[in-house]
Amino acid sequence: MPTASNGDVSLYYDRAGEGGDAESIVFVPEAGLGGWSWGWQHAALAGPHEAVVWDLRGTGRSDTPPGPYDLETLVADLEAVLADCGIRKAHLVGCGLGGAVALRAARDTNRVETLTLFGTASRGEAFDLEPLFAPPDDRAALRDSLETGLSEEFCEAQPEVCDGIVDWRADGDADREGWKAQVAALEDFDANDWLVEVTQPTRVTHGGADELVPPAAGQALARGLPRGEFEELEGAGHLCFIEHSRTVNDRILGFLEAQTDDE
Repeated sequence: MPTASNGDVSLYYDRAGEGGDAESIVFVPEAGLGGWSWGWQHAALAGPHEAVVWDLRGTGRSDTPPGPYDLETLVADLEAVLADCGIRKAHLVGCGLGGAVALRAARDTNRVETLTLFGTASRGEAFDLEPLFAPPDDRAALRDSLETGLSEEFCEAQPEVCDGIVDWRADGDADREGWKAQVAALEDFDANDWLVEVTQPTRVTHGGADELVPPAAGQALARGLPRGEFEELEGAGHLCFIEHSRTVNDRILGFLEAQTDDE
């Protein structure tokens, strides 16, 4: 099991498609969700790119030191994963808290090539992530809370997929202690004063039916970024990259190819 270390904290990650000249995509999960949440992207993009997904401290197979955590610490964890993989620069893909970590890493480090952000806002007060949390040992609660992250249409049309997600959540999500420590990093989060410093090409994608972070907050984030662009996936929930995984995967690849063509 590959792990990176930030001090005495062990961070689990999964890596695929490494080697050759493939550029690296690193996925940063939403608060409380294990690396399983990027499984649709990790599997599809490994090959054209090196794909790395990791469990935030407090989640899954990574350590859960006492909280609260702050963004600086989570960015340092990200850097530890990149260093352990030998990745000098990466394309970051994040959701929610993971999007905030990616934004901060783009400002504070020289390791970020591009940003692809889902369900992300520039201020902590725009995030209402409590409804998505459920104890990993309560399968009924995991299923119920999942319906706040996915649209009603998706849950009704894909019950077997939702059952599989519940299995993954039970095995890999954070408990209440880890989740609370993670979301504490958003309490004082306000990027509005420094968004102009994030000059990397950035695509902000939002589900039109996101109940946890308003789409208007994603639009405002994109407007505040020097090279930001916004797109909405109509009718999708917060975890729109699961609902519309094929579309999202194609658009991620297209976005990265466009940046290469511009160089």
